Amino acid sequence: MYRFSGHNLNVTMEKKKMTQKKEGKVRSKNLMKPQVMEEIKQRILDIVSTQKKYRDHSFSAQKLAEMLGTNTRYVSIVINVEFGQNYTSFINKFRITEAKKRLADPRYRQIKIEDISKMVGFANRQSFYASFTRIVGMTPREYKMSCLKKKS
Repeated sequence: MYRFSGHNLNVTMEKKKMTQKKEGKVRSKNLMKPQVMEEIKQRILDIVSTQKKYRDHSFSAQKLAEMLGTNTRYVSIVINVEFGQNYTSFINKFRITEAKKRLADPRYRQIKIEDISKMVGFANRQSFYASFTRIVGMTPREYKMSCLKKKS
């Protein structure tokens, strides 16, 4: 009979999880040829960034996959491997980048922050504030006020 201290068992389990995650990523990456992955990556950037599909609050990985003529599994693999994040984080990064530009732009000074969040594709105020704060390190209001102070 083996006796494990709680700490050692947790460390062993954590190492195993990390190994499984690494192996899973390698397996996922090996499912596609590099040329196919690069092509899908460029097409994703075109659809999301150039066509600004991220502005649609109902834009999903499923819709993106349909536009690409592929499945969500491949979309997920490419975003994870090539951009190092999941689909939601990837899309929200574009949304927050545009929101920052609008919050800093004097032409949008009179527009409510909630309206800006809708313009850039967020479905609700809570997800906008949570994503913005996580990515930028301050709330949208704090960011807007700091930009106004810099321009004064």
